[in-house]
Order: sequence, then structure tokens, then C-alpha cells
Amino acid sequence: MKTEKRRKIPLIFLLLHASLLFSSLSGVCSKLAANEYVMSGHWVLFFGLTLLIMFLYAIVWQQILKHLPLSVAYANKPIGLVWAMVWGALIFGEKISWNMIVGAGIIFVGICVVVTADG
Repeated sequence: MKTEKRRKIPLIFLLLHASLLFSSLSGVCSKLAANEYVMSGHWVLFFGLTLLIMFLYAIVWQQILKHLPLSVAYANKPIGLVWAMVWGALIFGEKISWNMIVGAGIIFVGICVVVTADG
């Protein structure tokens, strides 16, 4: 039984990070909505996508919490900030500074420390 649980852990982490990537797209949609007139067709589309993404993310998040300790799952949430940097650069042409890269590195180190702390 323990080996079966150990095999599931990488899959759960993959699902966790895929859901965090998906969740970060809500920021993209909300920024796109902010550039539109309220109640215009594009605003409704982007705002609706934001709500849909967050609704689906909430369902997946609850399923992830069934398999991972809350502390481990929450320690991985800041990876969404890194995805926001990537989307900002790719979609909106924002610049990534060295401070942002160092910050992302600190986030990764923090995730590694928390995830490996329990063995």
C-alpha cells in the first residue's frame, strides 16, 4: 500500500502544478477584461473566463487537498507568481528584471525546503 501511495505523489504534484498554471491564466483574463469597456462583449468574455477558471481551479484544488498535506499544497501556491511573470512577458510584453528572477529563485528554494522537510 505504501508503494502505491508513493507512486501517486508525483502525479499529484504534477496535477498541483498544472492547476496552478491554469489558475494563473485567470490573471491574464482579468487583465484583458480590465482593458475593455464594462459589459462589452470582450469584457463579458474575459470576465466570464476568469470566473470559469477560478471555479474549475477550486474544484481541482479540493481534490488535491485529499492527497497532499495542506502545508505542502500551500507552499507550492507561490509558483503562480512565477507563471504571472511568464505570462506578463509573453502576452503583454512586460520586462523581466533580475530582481524578479532572484525572487522566483527564492520561491523555488522555499518550495523545496517545505516539500522536503517532512521527508
